[in-house]
Amino acid sequence: MPRPFHLGWFLQGSSVQAWGEPWTGAIGRDWMRPDLFCDMARALEAARFDYILIEDSSYVGESFGGSREIYLKHGLAVPRQDPAITATLMAAATQRIGIVPTFATFTHPPYLLARMVASLDQVSAGRIGWNMVTGSSDVAARNYGLPALPEHDLRYDMADEYMKVVNGLWDSWEPGAILADPVSGTLVDHTKVHAVDFEGRWYRTHGPLNSGPCPQGRPVIAQAGGSPRGRQFASAHADTIVAMIKGTAGMKAYRNDVRARAAAQGRDPDKVKVLYLVNPLLAETQPEAEARRDARRARAEASVPQLLAFFGKITNIDFGKYDLDAPVDTLDLRTNGHQQSLEDFKRVAGSRSLRDAMLSYRGTSGSVELVGTPDAVAGQMAEAMQEVGGDGFLFSMGDVSRRTVAEVADGLVPALQRRGLVRRDYAHAQFRDNLLEF
Repeated sequence: MPRPFHLGWFLQGSSVQAWGEPWTGAIGRDWMRPDLFCDMARALEAARFDYILIEDSSYVGESFGGSREIYLKHGLAVPRQDPAITATLMAAATQRIGIVPTFATFTHPPYLLARMVASLDQVSAGRIGWNMVTGSSDVAARNYGLPALPEHDLRYDMADEYMKVVNGLWDSWEPGAILADPVSGTLVDHTKVHAVDFEGRWYRTHGPLNSGPCPQGRPVIAQAGGSPRGRQFASAHADTIVAMIKGTAGMKAYRNDVRARAAAQGRDPDKVKVLYLVNPLLAETQPEAEARRDARRARAEASVPQLLAFFGKITNIDFGKYDLDAPVDTLDLRTNGHQQSLEDFKRVAGSRSLRDAMLSYRGTSGSVELVGTPDAVAGQMAEAMQEVGGDGFLFSMGDVSRRTVAEVADGLVPALQRRGLVRRDYAHAQFRDNLLEF
């Protein structure tokens, strides 16, 4: 039997999903209420997914042409609700699947973050993760009273210290601290609850955490480390890593690098699960799937400014000032935002025009192209994982609707299960235990 792999879903924010795309219903009217997300969580739990990650940003884009118009007109990552609220409701609608909201280190003081995530872990009975990000936009920084974000690598230095603080807070309650003993009249053993008294270069806190312990001890940490400094951070702290690497050779090299870095820092590399972003196109026949792929490409070709605007949002680059036919290698592109994303774009682009480069970069289906019937795509995923070595896939669908969720949960996953590639049932009640099952 092949070694099974993990499945997650990378949800593009707690927001309007796939505005203007087919099969999205009245999303422009209904997005404020979480019915789609709760239905989605139940469907993916029935399919035995490991987790749903709720991506986030807390600002309205304005990099393209120095204007917010294109972002607001086309619903590009706006409107967007606080993921803590949606995560709570999704957790309440489910019993086994992990829920992973995104929070940035510059938007939440460590004590607030540790308390909020511990509370989420408690109310979900041990099923919460935290997608830890350091931020990528000076616009977002200004929303929180900062003039700009620190330099890229410095942000990770600060994040290392941030992790020491929150881990200290989560560890401030020893196992067995809560006695709830009516005979002695003792609720909490005070000798097992400790101050933290952390004082570092950027953060300080007293502690202990007054919310009590996380059922998991600590929440599952997700991270998307792409740059060398980001990989070093992720290999030190992450339980699961979000990876957008093109092609199986690059995927394997990335995983090997992260695992080597984890081992060098004294971690068991098998406890660092690398999941690769994919966006499969499924249909009952191969020709129908290929027709859907062609239709997706046609929509992308008609939406190049929107694709560039979104990419500019995460890299802080105004692509609106460039000629779409200009060769990318003639442009001075640099960022203090998503450095690895920009480097990947440049590598894909070469001397192509800005238009063609963006279509190649954003118009494809993620790390590997997956097109076909459910059984055919299951085979493609098996081949990719066999070559890469593990650990699984994160579905990042640009056209999230009940239809796309059903195609994956009710079409693709059963095909994967028949091949023994993914779990048929959860072996454990808590998120981390399921993530470490294989």
